[in-house]
Amino acid sequence: MTTSEISGFYKKNPEERWKVLREFGNLTEEEVRTIGNTGALKFDQVDRMIENVVGTMPIPLGVAVNFRVNGRDYLVPMAIEEPSVVAAASNSAKMAREKGGFHASTSGPVMIGQVQLVHVPDPHSARLAILHAKEEILRRSNEKDPILVKLGGGAKDVEVRVVPTTRGPMVITHLIVDTRDAMGANAVNTMAEAVAPYLEEITGGRVYLRIISNLAVKRLARARAVYSAEAIGGPEVVEGILEAFAFADADPFRCATHNKGIMNGIDAVVIATGNDFRAVEAGAHAYAAWKSGGYHSLTTWERNSAGDLVGTIELPLAVGLVGGATAVHPTAKACVKLLGVKTAQELAEIIASVGLAQNFAALRALATEGIQRGHMGLHARNIAATVGAVGQEIDRVAEALVKEGKVRMDRAKEILDELRRSKGGR
Repeated sequence: MTTSEISGFYKKNPEERWKVLREFGNLTEEEVRTIGNTGALKFDQVDRMIENVVGTMPIPLGVAVNFRVNGRDYLVPMAIEEPSVVAAASNSAKMAREKGGFHASTSGPVMIGQVQLVHVPDPHSARLAILHAKEEILRRSNEKDPILVKLGGGAKDVEVRVVPTTRGPMVITHLIVDTRDAMGANAVNTMAEAVAPYLEEITGGRVYLRIISNLAVKRLARARAVYSAEAIGGPEVVEGILEAFAFADADPFRCATHNKGIMNGIDAVVIATGNDFRAVEAGAHAYAAWKSGGYHSLTTWERNSAGDLVGTIELPLAVGLVGGATAVHPTAKACVKLLGVKTAQELAEIIASVGLAQNFAALRALATEGIQRGHMGLHARNIAATVGAVGQEIDRVAEALVKEGKVRMDRAKEILDELRRSKGGR
């Protein structure tokens, strides 16, 4: 097979799909079996999650230890392939415990649904007309999800903006929806679609987009921690972290990597619990740019009167405990049970704390021995395994790579060959 134009691929059974892969990619039977392995899931389960399923892509699942958030201890599941992330979060959480761990809160599980109106002849008058019709808009919205309303959620408010664009002014209506313990995309989108015809009727405009916003500025999670100067290496380390933070907050080129490090921890927990890490990523980076008119750090770092380091984080965290993969993926369900969280807000508080811990670990490493030392030690093990090392060979090859400061594939192969020759000569 040499063409990717395949009709009805989704209708094929698993064996037929794997046959296509084998022929198109010239794959071996072992490679096809590897792709087709679905791990903790049954094939029919993943086949219902997305389209054209051929298998799953497993990534390592670790547990960050030492976390104490709002006086309660947690073991935090983290799904990530990058070395040193779980270890760094655990070590950071341990150092935070001396001063009470993490103190976290949320602003509530409130999402924004947007309805776009264009070709409105009098946009500012239309804005007031929409606000005047608020109660009717809320009624029509809440008709679509009576169960959410019964649980205390539902559409709570209406906001309207006139947005200048290259296509002329647009009237953008925001539905403010309390989604309770759901992430809320389906509920919010359904409500936005339901009120669209009514908005056209009262404004004379034309609706195009009706969709949730991932810039969830009304669904913020916050966390704070104090790190004893003595526990983290002394006043010089505090000073170094403050200098590193100032650099990141001032320079978008540095800040992109700084915030990426924060998201290393956040995404790992979001993935482990079956939530939408793409939505969380988009919201976090948009918030980093929106909150102060430029792209800045999601965290702040200061020195208190005692000379200790104080870190804070605030970002949108639209995560849920019901619906989506969280409700159907067996590993995600087990991870949520391990956490023992009862509400989506509690989950968001833990995730924000992990993000703050991850940022502290990265800044401390950068301000002291450099980021590569711990990272490359674990990376060296991956390199060793990649070139064929097994068992104790992995440790010995990795140790040699780190000692030489040459964590490269070619050098790993040379060391492994030398190691095996020395064994054979005995």
